[in-house]
Amino acid sequence: MDARFRFSTDPEDIDRELVHRWLSEQAYWALGRARSVQEAAIDASRNYAVVDDESAAQVAYARVVTDGATFAWLCDVFVAPGVRGLGVGVGLIEGVVADLEPLGLRRMALSTADAHGLYEKFGFGALERPEQWMVRLQG
Repeated sequence: MDARFRFSTDPEDIDRELVHRWLSEQAYWALGRARSVQEAAIDASRNYAVVDDESAAQVAYARVVTDGATFAWLCDVFVAPGVRGLGVGVGLIEGVVADLEPLGLRRMALSTADAHGLYEKFGFGALERPEQWMVRLQG
């Protein structure tokens, strides 16, 4: 990641309005998500940002839902279109994985339609036994 960008776990670096706009307007998995739902998700998660130190603007976001002991779900990963291709996504996921490493989690899961190559760099792979996993979807 370019030196002008920095990874952050500081809640003050999360621009909640911007994150909501990114996800509800540009992210295929969250289109139309209500602001109240996004606020609740942020409040109940570990949140991460990448910030452009030159402009102080947030340029990427991710959150993790976890029990802090055995399992984590990496979700809502978003990199602003203007900085894609500059290593921001790699820096974001590198920072998230490093932040969670001390917890000794047995599993970290995610869902992606188009970023398999990024996540594979950090040890993510297809489910070994997908027949054991189930999901319940609503709405």
